[in-house]
This record gives sequence, structure tokens and C-alpha cells, in this order.
Amino acid sequence: MGIKSFVGSRKRQSLEVENVAVRVSDYMSRELITFKPEQTVEDVIDKLITHKISGGPVVNDNFELIGIISEGDCLKQISDSRYYNMPMEQHKVETRMIRDVETIDGNMNIFDAANKFLESKRRRFPIVIDGKLAGQISQKDILKAALTLKGHNWK
Repeated sequence: MGIKSFVGSRKRQSLEVENVAVRVSDYMSRELITFKPEQTVEDVIDKLITHKISGGPVVNDNFELIGIISEGDCLKQISDSRYYNMPMEQHKVETRMIRDVETIDGNMNIFDAANKFLESKRRRFPIVIDGKLAGQISQKDILKAALTLKGHNWK
């Protein structure tokens, strides 16, 4: 007599995500290291290393987003300073930051945000609400969201 396999009754799985947060605003970082346009690039480098980040938003006194500065922007400054034998202290963030900043809507689905990351090759997107910097979403935040949602089904 052979042994039979028995598979008990299975709970029917829903195809809908129920009460699961999937918006960018649910996973974005709200406490950010920000920079001012009048700061020196040397100060930015120090903060990037101290806080173990690869870049951050540049804001004015009203906390309005005016640019982004990254490790790459700082590397360009170091390279130029060494090539032209110029001191770094005189260069400000406003001369090296990227002014044309692409943002993401906080209500965007995290899966759509993941596609936007893939298409744009960016590491982070700021979120602006009512003209003020509200937060930032990074590729790592999207990965954390995916791990949180892995036990759920989604369309």
C-alpha cells in the first residue's frame, strides 16, 4: 500500500491589497539633512561623510527646494580645484548644485516610483508639498517598502 499525499484545504487568497500602505508618502524620509546655497562644498563633503549619505536637497530660508547636491557634484569640485590649483573654501553649494530637480508626488504608488527610478537613473527624489520640501524617497526606501509588502498580494 502506497503513501498518499494530502493537501489540506487552502485559504482562498484575495487579489486585492487590503489596508496596505503603498504610497510614496508612507515610505519617504521626512527628517532630512539639507544644505543651504551659501554653504561651502567642503562643508557638504563633511556632512555627506558624517551622515553616510550620498547627497541631499538644497533649500532656501523658506524651506523651498532650489536644488540638489550629490557626491558626484562634490567630486567635480575637488577635481576642478586640484586641476586649477584653486582653494575649495571659496566655492559655494549654489555653484555646484543641480538646479533642475525632478520631484515625485507623495501620492504616487511605490511601484510606479520604482519604475521612475529605473527610467531616470536617479538615487533619490524629493517630495514637495505646497511649495515646501516635505521629504525624500530613495531607492533604498522603495526596497524597504517591497520587503514590507512581500507577504501581500498586489495587482
